[in-house]
Amino acid sequence: MASRSLSRLALAATGVVLSALLGGTAAAQPADTPVFWRVPATAAQAQALAAAGFDVEEGDAGAAYVVGGQAVANRLLALGYRPSFFDTVYKELPAQANSLAADTFYGGYRTVTAHENHLTAVAAAHPDLATKYTIGQSWKKTQGQGGHDVQAICLTKKQAGDCTLSTASPKPKLFLMAQIHARELSTGELAWRWIDYLADGYATDATAKSILDTTEVWVVPIANPDGVDIVASGGNSPKLQRKNADNTRGGCTGTNIGIDLNRNSTFKWGGDSNSPCAETYQGASAGSEPETQALEKLARAIFPDQRGTGNNDPAPSTAKGTMITLHSYGNDIIIPWGFTQATSPNDAQYRKLGAKYAASNGYLVGTNEETVGYDTSGTTDDFTYGELGVASVTFEVGGSSGTCGGFLPRYTCVDSTFWPKNKGAFITAAKAAAAPYQQ
Repeated sequence: MASRSLSRLALAATGVVLSALLGGTAAAQPADTPVFWRVPATAAQAQALAAAGFDVEEGDAGAAYVVGGQAVANRLLALGYRPSFFDTVYKELPAQANSLAADTFYGGYRTVTAHENHLTAVAAAHPDLATKYTIGQSWKKTQGQGGHDVQAICLTKKQAGDCTLSTASPKPKLFLMAQIHARELSTGELAWRWIDYLADGYATDATAKSILDTTEVWVVPIANPDGVDIVASGGNSPKLQRKNADNTRGGCTGTNIGIDLNRNSTFKWGGDSNSPCAETYQGASAGSEPETQALEKLARAIFPDQRGTGNNDPAPSTAKGTMITLHSYGNDIIIPWGFTQATSPNDAQYRKLGAKYAASNGYLVGTNEETVGYDTSGTTDDFTYGELGVASVTFEVGGSSGTCGGFLPRYTCVDSTFWPKNKGAFITAAKAAAAPYQQ
């Protein structure tokens, strides 16, 4: 696919709608190029827009950001809202984009196949450190429609009992997962770099060696492989697929198909959208999707149950294990709970741990209400904390605007910004796994 300045196309499409808002006219431009619209709205109005099928993302005080092209802006206008251009979705590609390897897209982001090959190569190159697991299947694979295995890798300096699917294995564990929302491209790349830092750095980097000598690090770099396939199928114009590829409900089309896997977990499921075409569609039942089942099965296999069943039962100070689920965008560290505005019974400990993460990446630490501004039910971090007592957080990676902002930041931002900021936070999470609530 020919390289092109997608940011200029997005701005051109923006000009059409802004001209309409001002009562003027503009020459015909591509109308379907998505941008971020800033929409003045209360929290209740933002939730209503999401329920109505708009792609509503985190906003700022008194506003929400809605993703879409001219047709979306026109719908907002018809409902009485006043959208204004906030930022492009697509960023300008480097000149060499046409010469990229076949297993990359949009300036260098890796395909699912590339990630699968990477895990195989790491396990082969470091048999004393790395074990690759197939933990389940994607929805399309369960339907005989192609698809992928959902894969994980465990990294540690192997001793007896290490990196086994056992809650009794001797070392504490960090579980890091990425790209459960397929279009959040930078997260899978951060998982890739974290794997390489540990496996390749063990021989020469004292910190990497210390982590792998004492801790198991479990990584699922692509939690939603079917969704990532859809994103990558757009090449230099990645498709904005968030959910998985389950197309059995609602007659949805395009990137509206699927179930939001981060609303499908079995802990406190049921508080999000019942509209199949909505971006936060939670599925027909808790844990309905094979990808969700795979992630929960892995978590239950490696972490013991360390917390009571009540919402106000804290994980004990002796509980082990840390978990980070990587999302974009927003520069946030989100702590439980997600499903309610009430703070978790470990809130004070979470804020101390979050502050240590933030010392590296500078992100804002807080609950959903304090960061993104909306509740989320059926999420993976609420599951690993709520069911198992693991100290679990969401990282929202990246700025809200600019070259390194949004879902599709320029690929160079991974190495220039996201990895340098988050490497130290990942190291902190690994070191804290033995006693996360005692930090």
